[in-house]
Amino acid sequence: MNSALNFVAHGLLNWSWCQIMLYTLVMTHITIVGVTVYLHRHQAHRALDLHPIASHFFRLWLWLTTGMITGQWTAIHRKHHAKCETDEDPHSPQTRGIWKVLLEGAELYRAEAKNQHTLKKYGQGTPSDWLERYIYARYALLGVTIMALIDLALFGIIGISVWSIQMLWIPFWAAGMVNGLGHFWGYRNFNCIDASTNLFPWGVLIGGEELHNNHHTYATSAKLSNKWYEFDIGWMYIQIMSVFRLAKVKRTAPTLTLLTRKSVPDLDTLQAVLANRYEVMARYAKTVKRAYRQEIAQLKELNIYEKYTLIKAAHKWIHKDESGLDKPQKQKLIQIFSSSQSLKTYYQLHTELMQIWDRSHASREQLLSLLQSWCYHAEQSGIQAFREFAYHLRRYA
Repeated sequence: MNSALNFVAHGLLNWSWCQIMLYTLVMTHITIVGVTVYLHRHQAHRALDLHPIASHFFRLWLWLTTGMITGQWTAIHRKHHAKCETDEDPHSPQTRGIWKVLLEGAELYRAEAKNQHTLKKYGQGTPSDWLERYIYARYALLGVTIMALIDLALFGIIGISVWSIQMLWIPFWAAGMVNGLGHFWGYRNFNCIDASTNLFPWGVLIGGEELHNNHHTYATSAKLSNKWYEFDIGWMYIQIMSVFRLAKVKRTAPTLTLLTRKSVPDLDTLQAVLANRYEVMARYAKTVKRAYRQEIAQLKELNIYEKYTLIKAAHKWIHKDESGLDKPQKQKLIQIFSSSQSLKTYYQLHTELMQIWDRSHASREQLLSLLQSWCYHAEQSGIQAFREFAYHLRRYA
C-alpha cells in the first residue's frame, strides 16, 4: 500500500524539486531546438539540410511534446512571410492587436491550420511518408497523451505540472512572444518592409528565434544572429550537428568584406552593395541619425529655437522611408526641408540610393554608373557624415 502511494506521489524516479525542474528545462529546450532547427530553418525556409536520423528524431520529439504537424506549421509560417503585416497574415499584431497574438497565439495557429487553401499552397515539400500520414498527422493528440503518461510514470502526480509546462512552452514563447512581441517591440538592425524586431536576451529560451528582424531580413539564412553581441543558440546546435554530418548549411546571410582603400566604386563594390542592401540601408540610417543630431546641436547653439523645435519633434520618424509616413508627417517633412538643407539632401541621396535596387532591369554598367554618381554627390554634399559614408561604401568588396 505504501509503495503504491509512494509511486503515485513521486513516480519511478522519486526526484527532488530541483531535479524535476532541471528535467523540465532540458525537455522544453530540446523542443525549442526542434522547432527552430527542424520546423523553421529546415522545413519552412530550406536554409539547411538535415540527415534523416535528425529529421525523424525531431518529428517524433515534436509529436510527443507539441502535437504539431510539420506540414501545417510550415504552411502557416510561409504564409506569414508571404502576407506579413496584412489582413491575411495569420498572426500579425499590427493587424490583430498585440494582446490578441500574445494571449491567443495558439488559437490563431489552430484556426489557420483549418484553412485548406493555406495548407495546399504553402505546405509543399513537407513530409508525406507513411509515418506522417498514418501516425503523426492522423493521431496528433496521441503523442502528447503518451508524453503525459511518461511524465506521470516518472514523477507521479507532479508529472501533470511537468507535462503542462511542456504543452504551454511553445504556445507561450513561439506563438505568443516571437509572433507577438517580435512584430511589436524591440530593436531593429534592418529596415525591412515589415515590422519585425529583435528581442534580447532570450536566446536560451527561444533558440535564437528572438532575432526576428534579422530573420525577416534574410529569411533563408540558417544563422539568425548578425551583430557581434547577438547569440543564436540554434546556430550553435546546427554547427555541432554539422560536425557529425547530421546537418548541412545551404545558405547564410551575406557578409561584407572591406578593402583598405578604393578610390572609386567598381563592379565588385556594386555586387557587394546589391547583395547587402539591408546592411547598406541600416548603415545609411545610422549616418542620417548622426547628421540629424549634428543639425539639432547646431540649431540649439545658434539659438534658432523655432527650427530646433520643429526638427527635434521629428526625431522618431525622420529616418524612415517617405512611403512609411502618414499624411501629417509628410506635411511636416516639407517644413523641415525648407528649414534644413542637410536633411533635404539626406532625402535626395536616399532616393538616389534606392534607385540602385529599384532598377533591376538595368545593366551592371548602368547600375555601376548610378553607384559612382551617388558616391560623388554624397562627397560633394558638404556634410561630413555623408562623405564618410561614401568613403565606407567604396570599400565594399
